[in-house]
Amino acid sequence: MTPTSAQDIRDAVALLAAATDVTILGHVRPDADALGSALALGRALVQRGVKVRVSFGEPDEAPETLRWLDEDGLLTHPDDLPASEPLLICVDTPAPKRLGRLAGRVEAAGAVLVVDHHATNTYYGTCHVVDESAEASAILVFRILDALGAALDEPIARGIYAGIVTDTSGFRRASPETHRMAARLLEAGVDAEAVVRRIVDERPFAWLPMLSSVLNEARLEPEAAQGKGFVHAVVRLDAAATVRGEEVESVIDVIRSVREAAVAAVLKQDPTNPAQWQISLRSIGIDVSAVAAEFGGGGHRQAAGCTIPGTAEEVLAGLRAALERAPLL
Repeated sequence: MTPTSAQDIRDAVALLAAATDVTILGHVRPDADALGSALALGRALVQRGVKVRVSFGEPDEAPETLRWLDEDGLLTHPDDLPASEPLLICVDTPAPKRLGRLAGRVEAAGAVLVVDHHATNTYYGTCHVVDESAEASAILVFRILDALGAALDEPIARGIYAGIVTDTSGFRRASPETHRMAARLLEAGVDAEAVVRRIVDERPFAWLPMLSSVLNEARLEPEAAQGKGFVHAVVRLDAAATVRGEEVESVIDVIRSVREAAVAAVLKQDPTNPAQWQISLRSIGIDVSAVAAEFGGGGHRQAAGCTIPGTAEEVLAGLRAALERAPLL
């Protein structure tokens, strides 16, 4: 850590040490990093006698693959949150708009702690622990809990491990420090095989026909993305209707494996507004966070997302054009 980030940690610890009532928010459609981090931090605060709620803007329920991380019943529907809170903590969320319908809580809260690892973070809180070099927001939560002197029990370690293992693609992009953290999490009792199986590996049978129909329409454009190759697929509502949101989100991990393409995209038809598409972008060698930013989204240089209105063909045309302008890595 740099001296600046060390001071950020100290400032965050001061806020948490004095806290009595906290709401922790993850981004809409939370992944394992957002929810695992939030629940781990929430449990540590509960053990200090703090009243804690964990929530997110959409959907109404947490993904089934992640609900088992909530050992303390902290998950709270947005309608059941208080009007405001003395301390709001936003985890893995680079900008208020990524909180969806809960974005207004940032202005209403007494203090706002932002814990995030996105390069696109807008520093919208009153206190920030933001580090783009951290592979997951869970890593930053781990550092905060260490500085707070929190006990690392198995449920806390499990939430942090879930965030790290998923955001590093199974530790393929993990630093030596992150591997050392993982060793401590395993020593705290985390069953690594069970975490990966339940969150990443297990799929219902309905996933197979859905994936088959989507992959049948996947297309490779070798000359696109500045000649580096662009592969894409479309998940329409009729295909998504047979599976959970987790299965729809998993399609990008299949598409991205195509060797001939540096950039992969999955267009997922928005169930709340079929006239727009939720876009997942992955890349090697092109900054897709810049592409997502053109459409009001954001993320990491190699993994980003956004929402774009129009037909699938119009959205793909816009992505092609943006990829030609995107910085190379």
